[in-house]
Amino acid sequence: MSTILKNEAQIAKFRKLIVIVSIVIPIAVAALFGIKVEGVDLSFLPPFYAAINGVTAVLLVTALVAIKSKNRRLHQRLMQVCLGLSLLFLLCYVAYHMTSDSTPYGGSMKAVYYTILISHIVLSVAVIPLVLFTYLFAWEGKFDKHKKWTRFAFPIWLYVAITGVVVYFMISPFYK
Repeated sequence: MSTILKNEAQIAKFRKLIVIVSIVIPIAVAALFGIKVEGVDLSFLPPFYAAINGVTAVLLVTALVAIKSKNRRLHQRLMQVCLGLSLLFLLCYVAYHMTSDSTPYGGSMKAVYYTILISHIVLSVAVIPLVLFTYLFAWEGKFDKHKKWTRFAFPIWLYVAITGVVVYFMISPFYK
């Protein structure tokens, strides 16, 4: 984000890329659930990627405080870290689910768990283009548009990060 994009052709390419990524990621993740890699134990990953979600949530709030305090540079860096953490989460999540069977929820709060889980999954798909377009608007220097999109992207991203931790704590007693 340190350089503001001015070339319309370059911006158009980034917009197309965001649309493609926003479609390909959920399809690829769903397809990868059908692939099982045997003999690899990645059972250590769920608490790790839950921690990534927790750190992301804290950094998102810190980035909000930074921009409200007019510290644009810190805000920018924190948002870049959040994007990187989200990518790391995605890689760990896919790796775990490609090597492990799904864990059924066995608690008494099944309706609550599945409500949180389903909303988390649906919003994690929706947040991809929201976050990427919001980031692109800032990169372009279109801060009014960036701010408008942030009103939707931020709470959804924060919800996804927080519910990722909640889902982990609710399912973790049932891991094998």
